[in-house]
Amino acid sequence: MAAPTDQRVTPEVIDLRPPSNTGNRVFAGLSAGAGWAIMLTLAAVALFLFVRAAPAFTSSAEEIAGVSILRGQSFWGFVIPLLFGTLLSSVIALLLAVPLSIGIALFISHYAPRRLAQTLGYIVDLLAAIPSVVFGLWGARWLMGTIDPVFQWLSDNLGFLPFFQSYVPPARNIMTASLVLAVMILPIITATIREVFLQTPRLHEEASLALGATRWEMVRQAVLPFARSGIISASMLGLGRALGETMAVLMILSPGFLMNFFLLKPGQHQTIAANIANQFPEASGLGVDVLIATGLMLFIITFLVNVAARAIIARRAEFSGAN
Repeated sequence: MAAPTDQRVTPEVIDLRPPSNTGNRVFAGLSAGAGWAIMLTLAAVALFLFVRAAPAFTSSAEEIAGVSILRGQSFWGFVIPLLFGTLLSSVIALLLAVPLSIGIALFISHYAPRRLAQTLGYIVDLLAAIPSVVFGLWGARWLMGTIDPVFQWLSDNLGFLPFFQSYVPPARNIMTASLVLAVMILPIITATIREVFLQTPRLHEEASLALGATRWEMVRQAVLPFARSGIISASMLGLGRALGETMAVLMILSPGFLMNFFLLKPGQHQTIAANIANQFPEASGLGVDVLIATGLMLFIITFLVNVAARAIIARRAEFSGAN
């Protein structure tokens, strides 16, 4: 008979040490540091603007009157038309871009074949990378001449409305600048809304179709309610770029310091960012502080717009279907 073999098994050594938490601590520290870096950068920008803008608010009327860029106006008489022009051009651009962005995003996400949708998505993303000066050249060299017959027709046939009165070629007016801004913010809004549409729960869409809804009815019942807060967020992103756009507006718009709704008339409006870029090289002393003060106004408006957007999103989020 064969001799019995030794069946003893060496017991396994169990490591009772707790798992290392170093990676979690490092990641948490990096995340917190990135968040604080953003907050500190924003606070530094705000502090710089407030400190440098203070002389524009505290100087005497005689000192303000000596600033050539004010053209004999008070500070607020100079800033308020710039605020009006900035808001007017941005709102018009938003009104033009948002419906078109929703349509493009909806086509890419729910209607186009997969290969075509990928191609259109790449094109939209590529448009977002084009520098603003290129858009300005496009608007000044091509769009103004192309849009001239349309503006002339509007002025001739709808001139009884203030928006279309007194068109004078070339089209260096607030409407042309707003059209260029609309094209510039279109990729940002479209890309964001497209991603939100793609996040719509598949079960919601299939349930709507199973109940006999058409494709459009499914979009209206399931996709758009789910994406409402995302559409608002995308619109605010586009509005933020439109408010601060400089070069494209500077290259197209014939500046003016009036407050009216003559959209086709040149020499009526100007934006804060374009005015700073135009006046800053020649400004000195208190004039620089005045321009920085106008930049502070733009900073405050952008901040308030984002706060309002966050409040709207927070109120609508519980009804959006995302929960």
